[in-house]
Amino acid sequence: MADPVFFNRAGPFPLHELASIASAEINGTNDKNTMFEDVAAIDNAGNGDVSFLDNKKYIEAFTKSNAGACIVHPDYVSRAPDGMVLLVTDKPYQAYAKVAQAFYPVELFEAEISKNADIDKSATIGNGCRVESGVYIGAGATIGERVLIGHGSYIGPGVKVGDGCVLAPGVTVQYAVIGSGCILHPGVRIGQDGFSFAPGRPPEGHIKVPQLGRVIIGDMVEIGANTTVDRGAGPDTIIGDGTKIDNLVQIGHNVEIGMGCFIAGLAGISGSTKVGNFVMLGGQSGFAGHINIGDGAQIAAQSGVMRDVEPGARLVGAPAIPHREFFRQVAVLSKLVKTKKGP
Repeated sequence: MADPVFFNRAGPFPLHELASIASAEINGTNDKNTMFEDVAAIDNAGNGDVSFLDNKKYIEAFTKSNAGACIVHPDYVSRAPDGMVLLVTDKPYQAYAKVAQAFYPVELFEAEISKNADIDKSATIGNGCRVESGVYIGAGATIGERVLIGHGSYIGPGVKVGDGCVLAPGVTVQYAVIGSGCILHPGVRIGQDGFSFAPGRPPEGHIKVPQLGRVIIGDMVEIGANTTVDRGAGPDTIIGDGTKIDNLVQIGHNVEIGMGCFIAGLAGISGSTKVGNFVMLGGQSGFAGHINIGDGAQIAAQSGVMRDVEPGARLVGAPAIPHREFFRQVAVLSKLVKTKKGP
């Protein structure tokens, strides 16, 4: 059960409503009006809770679970303990996400413009917005409808923020155009200088190259805490619709990221790299500049990518190579270093 100090729970919900939310079929009972109080992890759920099974590593816990209902794939129905109600679907994790959202919906905020916010007279703020204390909104900025801007955030001159966005406390946005329905978590920095210098020695030293581009962010993008997105040097830095970016990610200037990508924490993408649609980048993965990552590619955690990646490729290692080749090399190396038995 989520701590009620921090989370407000809706419900209870009848089984038939949960099945509709999850787009799942009911198995194990004829009583579709049974009420459920909450969602819970499979190993500590009780009779009034709904849980889920998506990873086969937890099948044993599933067989011993006390959950009243469980969202499962058809392949695992036969492993359910006696008395458990099942919500059967081909996509149990997505179904659980929808059910959990029903129990813990996004809280609506009260529209209010704080008297302690510093808003330029030429800025435009749409209906239903909440602008909290310590916020700065610069000249000519445009804020859409139903936008939340948290305490102490900075919205630079000319910035555009689309409808329904949430900017957490302590966010900085400059030289940027942001679509609708985006979420920026605390400490996100959008639109600062890219790292660009013309190298040189004294007396001139390294000469800074002006960064004259913007950051263009599509709709329904989510950016995790303390992630930074540099503005372009001339062309823009672009993040496509529906892309989800974890905490502590660095995205360099002129980078283009397609739609529907997942980028895990501590990944770093160097300038002018192009990432296709529906690409998955593992944690701490790094990318050289000026390369292309094809649609649907998957890059494992801590991989170092130094050249173009074909669409659909799965790479591991530093330097990154195809995953089958990587694990063959690991197996061969393991055999080579084994200590011989006996004298």
